[in-house]
Formats: sequence, structure tokens, C-alpha cells
Amino acid sequence: MLPQKLQQRLRRKRRIRSRVIGTAARPRLSVHRSLTQLRAQLIDDDAKRTIAAVSTKEAKAKMTIEGATKVGVLLAKKAKDAGVTAVVFDRNAYKYHGRVKALAEAARGGGLQF
Repeated sequence: MLPQKLQQRLRRKRRIRSRVIGTAARPRLSVHRSLTQLRAQLIDDDAKRTIAAVSTKEAKAKMTIEGATKVGVLLAKKAKDAGVTAVVFDRNAYKYHGRVKALAEAARGGGLQF
């Protein structure tokens, strides 16, 4: 049996994923936040492949709001190199504030359209 908090998070994640689907034209920008790293990737759910991926480790950043901003900018640059301009945002059951919000706004500032 999973802890109650984890069950609630997984329930939120399932609810969000039922509505958010990435295609080749608009891939899904998925965010994963752990204690030590922040990862973001662009996923084409139709072809089941990752188009671009970035982490705080790759961006040589710390797990802070500034680090999340670096990850967002780097992801937007990689997306442009891959020919992606529009994405669907998947916050992955995390609240839209703090590091997740900073990543999203930096990606928008880098040229991605949500």
C-alpha cells in the first residue's frame, strides 16, 4: 500500500495525463522534479520518442529557481534546433509555482509557445 500523499500525487498525474497528449506538431513538455535534479523533456506520444531532454546536471545548475530558468532556456534552444515551436505543458502533478513555473516561463521566453 502506497502512502496517502503519494497516492494523491499519482491520482493528480493520471488526471493531467488523460488530457495532455503530445504530437509531432505539438510535443509534450514533461517536467520531473526530484530532490536533487530538475528534468524536462519534449515527448512525441504518437511516435513514443523523446525529441529533446535537459536536466540541471546537463545545464550545470543547482536545484533552485535560477537553475530551473537555465534548464528552461536550454530546453527552448534544443527545441528550436529540433524544429519545435509549440508545445503542450505537462507539469506532472506538481503545483505551478516555484521551480516548475520558472522553467515554464524561461521556455516561453526562449521562444516556445504553450
